[in-house]
Parts: sequence; C-alpha cells; structure tokens
Amino acid sequence: MMTGSVRQDDFGSPEQRMPEWDGDHVHDRASGEADQPDGELLGVDPAELADEDLVREMHSLHRTRLDTLRHASDSALANHLRRTAELETEYLARHPGREVDPSRLRDA
Repeated sequence: MMTGSVRQDDFGSPEQRMPEWDGDHVHDRASGEADQPDGELLGVDPAELADEDLVREMHSLHRTRLDTLRHASDSALANHLRRTAELETEYLARHPGREVDPSRLRDA
C-alpha cells in the first residue's frame, strides 16, 4: 500500500516550491526579480558541450543532488534544478533512441 505525502501546502515538489525560472533567469515569486544580473546564464550552453562533457556535467549534478536539495539556499536549488533540466533535455535530444535496459521496465 502506498501512502500519500503528509505535506498539505499548495506546492508538493521541490520544483513547485522553488523560485520560477523562464529558461534564462531565475525569478523570485515574491519580488518578481531575476537572481541573475544582466540575464547572465549559469554554465556553458549544453548544446556547445561535447558528449563526454555533457555526461560529466550531468554526473556532477546528480552526485550533488541530495546535498543541494537538503542544504542549499532556495536560489541555489532553483539553479540546480534549471541546470539539470537543461543538461538532461540536451542529452535526450541527442539520444532520442537511447538504449533502455529491460530490467528497468515494469509490467504494464
């Protein structure tokens, strides 16, 4: 038997609780202002990374995920979420037919 979350607020997931981002800027919901001065992007554009560098960057983010989720500031977590989404989106665009391990599948 699965149980639901005990959290009863309007925002269930970390992504929903973090400041919003529009792809280039992280916005604080309260102030409506961007955290990045002059629209500066954080990190190299994933499209410019070689496959090896893209995978290395994703590995680094996944390695630091729990620590960032538990202990980082809201803006740091929002940047982590944004960067993870950018890198993973680029990876999936490059590898749309990626090999799926049959042992990772569930019966329907």
